[in-house]
Amino acid sequence: MTALDAVAAYQPAARLTVEDLAEPLGLTEMEVKLFRRFHRLGEVCRDPDTSLTDLLLGAAALIPLRGQEHRVRYVLWARAFSTVVPHPHNPLADVCRQLGLEHALSFAVTQQSCASSLLAIDLAGRLLAADAAAGPSPEPGAEPLALVLTGEKAFTRDAQLLPGMSLFSEGASACLVSATGLRDRLLAYACSQRGEFDTAGGVSGEEFQLQYRPLLAEVIGQALDQAGLGLEDIRLILPHNVNLVTWQRMCRLLGFPVEQVLLDNVTGNGHVFCADAFLNYQTACQRGLLNPGDRYLVASVGAGHGATFAAMVFEH
Repeated sequence: MTALDAVAAYQPAARLTVEDLAEPLGLTEMEVKLFRRFHRLGEVCRDPDTSLTDLLLGAAALIPLRGQEHRVRYVLWARAFSTVVPHPHNPLADVCRQLGLEHALSFAVTQQSCASSLLAIDLAGRLLAADAAAGPSPEPGAEPLALVLTGEKAFTRDAQLLPGMSLFSEGASACLVSATGLRDRLLAYACSQRGEFDTAGGVSGEEFQLQYRPLLAEVIGQALDQAGLGLEDIRLILPHNVNLVTWQRMCRLLGFPVEQVLLDNVTGNGHVFCADAFLNYQTACQRGLLNPGDRYLVASVGAGHGATFAAMVFEH
């Protein structure tokens, strides 16, 4: 069963307030008030001196990888944007080389925008399961692993701002995934890709906003059904950090206590692209919000060429 053997998140120390961003992003005074008072988005992590490679290495340094490099068979980099550096730069190759993982098969997963991190976890587990089905590990106790990375820079205006909804923050995460682990086992994964929300095809943002919460609630229900659970069995929801109001309204729609959605990182970090789930997981563990055996749900939405609504259920 797909499991998360280790999870870590990293963010640079440098921060900017929403007021600091007003002039460079061309925000009006009313838009600043919208983010600060209504969406409760206070500040974001932005560090021009931290490179994309630095971000990824910062997260990887926080997981117990040393001495296990030979076990890592796959390295997946989940990100929201398909292009993040100019040719011929290749941060993933640089990271693999510096981590001693040049032997691993490495590739990026971008097809589901900010929900690509959940897709990458699912892909990593399926790749490892297929390898296990082909034959046992030649070294007992050293089953293959996959390293799933997330991390992006707010390098353009589109990568800094979701107009009227959220502000992007820089950060990264690293997960060691196994097919046989006992920690944080994946019980279910549901995903709904909706091409009709491709704004390039003339669909308005209002239509997406109208159906955003019902479609996310639907995919959450699908994941729970797959796991054979109900919302009453879920100890905690780890959200994508779009804004506070969206999740308050989601909880009313779901009939789920907002106190059981970890929203603490929204105000201090904003939306950290594909890393939200793992940043929130780290916070939950640090604060003792998850006990062994607790079931928790991760939810994410990706918007770009269409929209992706995704949810995973784990057992801690």
